[in-house]
This record gives sequence, C-alpha cells and structure tokens, in this order.
Amino acid sequence: MIYDKIKTICNSKGISIRSVEKEAGLSNGAISKWNDASPTVDKLQAVAKVLKVNIEKLLE
Repeated sequence: MIYDKIKTICNSKGISIRSVEKEAGLSNGAISKWNDASPTVDKLQAVAKVLKVNIEKLLE
C-alpha cells in the first residue's frame, strides 16, 4: 500500500509522516487515510517531492 511505502521511506530518512504532510500542504492525518483510499495524483506528487523520490517509487 502507498501508506506503508511512505512510512518506510520516512523511517529510512528519519522524518515523521506529519512533517511530510505539513511540507506537502496536506491536512493532519491525510497520509494515514491512504490506507483505505487512494490519493489524488497532485497530492502524491507533492509527497514524492517532499521525500525527494520519483512518484513511481511510491507506487511500487
């Protein structure tokens, strides 16, 4: 799932999911909701940019 991939990347980079949400302009808890629902492309691109990874990395 996308949430698990983001969580793994955050852990490897030593940053919190909340800080990614804040920097990407997302609401608190938005990424955790991606366990049950798919994000829009623009939100996923914003997260990929913050994490400095290709969007494809989040979709693997």
